[in-house]
Amino acid sequence: MKNRPLYLFIPLMAPTLLCIVWMILADRIDNQVILPSIGQVADIIIHPTSDLIGMGSLTANVLVSLARVVLGYTAAAIIAIPLGILMGYYGPTFHFFNGFLNLFRPIPPLAWVPLVMAWFGISSLATLSGVEIGQAYVYLDNVKFAMLFIIFIGAFYPILTSTIQGVRSVNPTLIDSARVLGAGEGQIFRKVLLPAAMPSIITGMRIGLGIAWMCLVSAEMLPGSLSGIGYMITHAFTLASTDIVIAGMISIGLVGACMDTVFRHIEHTHFSWRR
Repeated sequence: MKNRPLYLFIPLMAPTLLCIVWMILADRIDNQVILPSIGQVADIIIHPTSDLIGMGSLTANVLVSLARVVLGYTAAAIIAIPLGILMGYYGPTFHFFNGFLNLFRPIPPLAWVPLVMAWFGISSLATLSGVEIGQAYVYLDNVKFAMLFIIFIGAFYPILTSTIQGVRSVNPTLIDSARVLGAGEGQIFRKVLLPAAMPSIITGMRIGLGIAWMCLVSAEMLPGSLSGIGYMITHAFTLASTDIVIAGMISIGLVGACMDTVFRHIEHTHFSWRR
């Protein structure tokens, strides 16, 4: 307990050092296009609802990007987790899917862009729902299927791989003991397999979430994108507004860190028994 203030201060040391180096370099370079001052970037972050050179506010763009990431990432988790459980538990299922899925695993998400544009074009949730006017159209049209697919591909494989590994690492003795005690397949899945594999699944979800955010910038460079933090960064770069670029990067980091904190809390709360 005596060292608790120091323990709380240690995580702040690296960001503080970075800020000091940033201030020194910005003063030495004296060129806001190359490296703006901390004050310029902080002003954008402190006033997130202010309009940024016709690109909307920082808050609005972050929310649009967050919606895209959540939708694409959720779709990846919904498909990857059940598939990973089946592949990890049933050998024939693993052999059926593994070779096929491994063909696509090495392909970077960005390499899918030309094909995705040919498949989906600029169609969006507004196209699917049939909404053509009003505020609802504005919101739904921001969610392009091409963007969701790129985010989906980025998050899918880490979640799938970790799920398979988690299921395969379950001690067979636990499963056999459950069968001896009369448990059916459904009970084995719910009470033995999933609880034992869940820590690995959560780790895969954390990794997948990070990659989903990395794919976001690529996704928001696609034609038809007029909003989002990736679009804002790209457009600000063409206007030599480096302060907006850095503010956008920091926003991605903060939102991603907050979402990762949720997963770490779940790990600490529900899976501390692993330690």
